[in-house]
Amino acid sequence: MNTSPSKQPATGWQRTLVIRLDKFIYSFSKHWLAAFNVFIGLYVGLPIMAPILMHAGVELPARVIYTIYKPMCHQMASRSYFLFGEQPAYPRTLAGTDLQPFESYMGSLPEFADVSPDNWVQFTYAARAFIGNEQMGYKMALCERDMAIYGFVLVFGLLYGLLRRRFNIKPLPFWIFLIIGMGPIGLDGFSQLFSYWSMPLDGSAPTGLMATIQSIFSLRESTPFLRTLTGAIFGFLLAWLTYPHVNGGMKDTERDLERKLRRVGEL
Repeated sequence: MNTSPSKQPATGWQRTLVIRLDKFIYSFSKHWLAAFNVFIGLYVGLPIMAPILMHAGVELPARVIYTIYKPMCHQMASRSYFLFGEQPAYPRTLAGTDLQPFESYMGSLPEFADVSPDNWVQFTYAARAFIGNEQMGYKMALCERDMAIYGFVLVFGLLYGLLRRRFNIKPLPFWIFLIIGMGPIGLDGFSQLFSYWSMPLDGSAPTGLMATIQSIFSLRESTPFLRTLTGAIFGFLLAWLTYPHVNGGMKDTERDLERKLRRVGEL
């Protein structure tokens, strides 16, 4: 004999709360893509606002933005885009671009006093601390690669919003994302990282394990173009991989809650 208490329907304030939650989730499931696009737009837009505010002399909110984004990105000046300066970017000499290298400005920057360009740890900390100046302009609060990643997540989200009602856009196969999306960004990022790890901090020639690592990953610095390209591919394909799955789940939720709300006379 079953002696467990029967489930009682929610009444009073409990019923009101459940219905309000269901209505909120129902509304979000219908408009999830707009919410995602607004969030990503703000996330990628605020780092652009930071140099604009610095240039306008409104430093406090700009520095708040830099501080908020610091845990999410290394914010190295040599790997970030700048606004209102002589160049859009200041890559290191090792990158081999036609842009004036960052090292040529180091002598006039207080953040780089007593910092050797060969000591990549010292350089990294100084490059993170340097926001910019009137001559060089001011860096964005996300690096070149991160700006491209989130910017192209937004690009896909906007395109998806225009096309999903006309076409059945299926999720990108994971193997394509793995090879084309993650392959280039992983190769570019990790080969650069490992090449720096193989360099002694005093600038001397590597020996032992460091020499072995450098024989595999020669010392290199990625260019702004390559950082942007690999980030853009990764961000666009990541959104293509995930958004159609999210859309399918949201449609199921929308359908289930619509039936429930109609049944209780709340829709």
